[in-house]
Amino acid sequence: MDPAAFNAFEAQGWERIGAGYETFIGRVTRRTTVPLLDAAQVRAGSRVLDVATGPGHVAAEAAGRGATVTGVDVASSMVELARHTYPGLAFEHGDAEALPFAAGSFDSVVANFVLLHLGQPERAAAEAARVLRSGGYVAMTTWDVPQHCRLLGVLVEAMAQAGAVTPADLPSGPPFFRFADKDTACGLLTDAGFGSVQVSTVAFDQPIADAEELWQGMINGTVRNGAVLNAQPAETLQRIRAAFDRNLAAYQRGDHLQVPVSVKLVSGRKP
Repeated sequence: MDPAAFNAFEAQGWERIGAGYETFIGRVTRRTTVPLLDAAQVRAGSRVLDVATGPGHVAAEAAGRGATVTGVDVASSMVELARHTYPGLAFEHGDAEALPFAAGSFDSVVANFVLLHLGQPERAAAEAARVLRSGGYVAMTTWDVPQHCRLLGVLVEAMAQAGAVTPADLPSGPPFFRFADKDTACGLLTDAGFGSVQVSTVAFDQPIADAEELWQGMINGTVRNGAVLNAQPAETLQRIRAAFDRNLAAYQRGDHLQVPVSVKLVSGRKP
């Protein structure tokens, strides 16, 4: 794996997606905001860094608690979206693996679903430790395994069932569900010097209008999965969609779907 190539692929993907993230995926990821901020001990007067801020929802929730917040994102389109949505808050262009801040600048660092988008997540954990003051807190979320996070599982399984092949020119990245494993998630923070490391699960059912809404959300609001889907031959894509629809059928509830979502939340404290 070439971390630099993977990071460039991800950055370009988020520049392209921009506001498309909000159409569906953003509605899901913002539901972890409260437990994420709670785990990072964000309260009135806290100096908070929101890494990979995206549309800025986590930063806005932190500000609503009375914290002083800075949001950073590698994609300029996301920074502009966040500035437009929350004009009273500070948003900057920044790389999670090389944060543009002095050591000890923050009381809390939060990162909602950034780990799976990084070529070197260990650097991001080390950077979080560097910019935190002694006694500061970090909290990060990532998707649970497909068996529990059915929002992603129905697509992952459909691609396997249909024989989808990852394009040869798609930069390889770390395993998508790597940090769903408790020991791996704990190790990420302990290796960066954090103590009191904990991993918890945030679970909920996501209401979705129909299979088409989720399908379009995956194609237009994700980087890796979207790239794989868009690269498939038409016949393969049709097989994926058919399997996808079958996999979703179990979650039909009246006139809509209720799809289980499971998220891992890892947190720790800098000594």
